[in-house]
Amino acid sequence: MATRLSLHRELAGELRTAARTLRAVPPVSVRHPELDLADAYAIQSELREMDLAAGAVLAGLKIGATSEAIQSMFGIDHPDFGYLTDQMVLHDGADLDLSRFIAPKVEGEIAFRFAADLAGPAVTAHDVLAATAEILPALEVLDSRIQDWRIGLVDTVADNASSALAVVGAGMPPDTTDLAGARMELRSRHVVQEGRGSAVMGHPAESVACLVRILSGFGTGIRAGQLVLSGSWAAAVDLVPGDTVRASFGALGAVSLTTRG
Repeated sequence: MATRLSLHRELAGELRTAARTLRAVPPVSVRHPELDLADAYAIQSELREMDLAAGAVLAGLKIGATSEAIQSMFGIDHPDFGYLTDQMVLHDGADLDLSRFIAPKVEGEIAFRFAADLAGPAVTAHDVLAATAEILPALEVLDSRIQDWRIGLVDTVADNASSALAVVGAGMPPDTTDLAGARMELRSRHVVQEGRGSAVMGHPAESVACLVRILSGFGTGIRAGQLVLSGSWAAAVDLVPGDTVRASFGALGAVSLTTRG
């Protein structure tokens, strides 16, 4: 019988192959109901190491499932986190070929770029803002390597929190505006979504503080220079070819992407 470690590596390899071949796999949680959240993060860790071994550079992190809208959409009741590599971060106006993805969705949020390291089990939103160099409007593209988005918490965590890439706009000072009270309008050809910063655990900096506290349990934290996606302000929207998606955040600026394929 395979050891737990060999199973983690096997499943990580399976998920990485699914992303490369665009052939989604059945839910991990259904095939391996004995796996828990610790196993899921171990699988994600193996997946990250495979990406880094192939030449990617760790660029940051994301916290997901921070809003009621996203938790309800995917049947998840607990925030999760994943990693970002340099190959996953694109600039405002990015042109996406949707043939690179399985079933992509997009959501609008704010990213934090850090000026200082941040770690520990008691980090607060105030600590996050004090360590932040800039905040940036962002669009996170989600994609599930799990068939038909049939995900539970173990599935999405193992699958790098269902992250595919992030498109980020111009940075602003962290005191530009009240992040909790800020409004977002996400507009595509078919959908208009509205949200507030307060939808993200009351304040986007609080969701990042929650991430740091979670990371402390893994003996790590956020490094200076890293980018952190703080969580969606509204429900995710399906990406379709020939569209332009733009998220506007008032004083915080805007970010957009176009699609083809």
